[in-house]
Amino acid sequence: MKFLKMLLSIPLVLLLVVTAACGNTDKSNGGKDSNKLTIGYVNVMDDAPAMLAEDAELYEKHGLDVELKLFGSGTDLIKGIVNGELDAGVLGATNAVSWASKGADLKIVGGAQMGYHSILAREDSGIKSVEDLKGKSLASQKQGSTADIVLNGVTFKEAGLKRSDVNMNYVSPTVAVQSLQSGKVDAAFLFEPYDRIARLQGDLEEIYEIGEVWPFPCMVVITSGEEMENNKENIHKVLDAQKEAIEMLESDPGKSAEYIYNRFSEGDTFESSDGEVAAVDVIEEAIKAQTFNWKLTPENVKQIQDVTDLMVEQGVMDEKFKVEEIIDLSWQKEQE
Repeated sequence: MKFLKMLLSIPLVLLLVVTAACGNTDKSNGGKDSNKLTIGYVNVMDDAPAMLAEDAELYEKHGLDVELKLFGSGTDLIKGIVNGELDAGVLGATNAVSWASKGADLKIVGGAQMGYHSILAREDSGIKSVEDLKGKSLASQKQGSTADIVLNGVTFKEAGLKRSDVNMNYVSPTVAVQSLQSGKVDAAFLFEPYDRIARLQGDLEEIYEIGEVWPFPCMVVITSGEEMENNKENIHKVLDAQKEAIEMLESDPGKSAEYIYNRFSEGDTFESSDGEVAAVDVIEEAIKAQTFNWKLTPENVKQIQDVTDLMVEQGVMDEKFKVEEIIDLSWQKEQE
């Protein structure tokens, strides 16, 4: 019960932070001639490169004055880039594709993180495989999200399931964890750090992780075509800083966790079924579970195209779209 209270309190704190941040729409960009930039992010482990670059003062090291702005979802964040509120952001490639297909002037300019989504099932649910989800309840993100697209287009499809075979609960990640722990659902499709937080109670089993069977570049760095035309040097500095952050995340997850753990916890510990656990250790484990990568290879571009084709197949987009039209790897070529 004590642990459940902890879980209920943490999401509320995060939700309040997100809501407050989203309520402020003032742009602090100092202009195209300055080194001031506003970068959007979502408070999930996928966006750790943006957070770590801020907390380890890497943006400052590369000559930038960055305001990191928190958003509640990728949908809200991409609107910030489209309307000029933001200079860049770290978010799902599907957001850029969806808006670019409608004419928005957007560019994918760098990599960030490969997709990590696990299915955790209650041990008393009898679920041992994806196939066992038939007739069971599963908490996941809303329809049309990147998670929902790959869940239906890859995970369910390979298991011979249809969306209608599973009792879907479309909720936020925090509510998914609460629903899983309270027994409201049998399983949940989660990303980090919610996966690690959910596991603290025990009595859960990972039956699937999409990154192990169908890796794809989930999170990328997105900016506008106008920014790349008029503010290219500063956007490249953003990528320099985030590259350094990604290298720290991959080589020293413990040190990285010390910088960013308090973005996911209001205190220094989480409570688990076995007592208190250091929050920095939980976040270190969440970092280790990820694959961060600043490069976008030709294979990665094809993988983004594959997800885009799934969006058309599932009716999320009306027509096919060539991802290559919005890929700008000019910074990456400078690294080679």
